[in-house]
Amino acid sequence: MTWTAPEITRSKPPLVADERTMLQAWLDLHRRTLLWKCAGLEAEQLKRRCVAPSTISLLGLVRHLAECERGWFRIAAGGEQLDYLYCSADNPDGDFDDIGNADAAADLATLHREIESADAAVAELSLEHTFEYPRRELEYNLRWVYVHMIEEYARHNGHADFLRERIDGATGD
Repeated sequence: MTWTAPEITRSKPPLVADERTMLQAWLDLHRRTLLWKCAGLEAEQLKRRCVAPSTISLLGLVRHLAECERGWFRIAAGGEQLDYLYCSADNPDGDFDDIGNADAAADLATLHREIESADAAVAELSLEHTFEYPRRELEYNLRWVYVHMIEEYARHNGHADFLRERIDGATGD
């Protein structure tokens, strides 16, 4: 039996809510939108690259955003001492580049785990919580991370739209 990415249900963010609830709801919508763009595709379809010389693929986006969840929420804001998942100083684009032998099912499961772990890492922190990002010498606050991650997912979901359409013609919001 061939593995396919599971179906995903999305829900709309509330129209009225406090700031933290609103930021979390929009982030969750964008997280689930990426997974929705992958739903029903087989591993080889998820690995399909768009147009040379780009190395972007749906699976690369999944891996990249797992890396972002870990980097921004867990390592930077949460202060966890972790290695990155797919990238290193010697291989900064491993999330996109190294998908030839990647296990798509495992990588999607990793994104789910990173999302859960990211949410847990910052659950007790205020939006005003500040920290220095390990790769830069700048101070950030958690509010900025939420806004940045919403933007990061939204931008990459635009890429996912084109990738999915090229794979099987599926389009959607």
